[in-house]
Amino acid sequence: MLNIREQYLVDENDNRIGVLLSIEDYQRIIEELEELESIRAYDEAKTSGEQAILFQ
Repeated sequence: MLNIREQYLVDENDNRIGVLLSIEDYQRIIEELEELESIRAYDEAKTSGEQAILFQ
């Protein structure tokens, strides 16, 4: 699990309208999302029943 320290932007009614993240936290989130995308693509390929194409 990611340990992210976020700060919120609020409007004049104290409604949260945005989030501020450090560059490091943002980059970690992007890396995690890319890894998740790869896992999902692998799972879809594995369940598709199509023949695998090997990359060399």
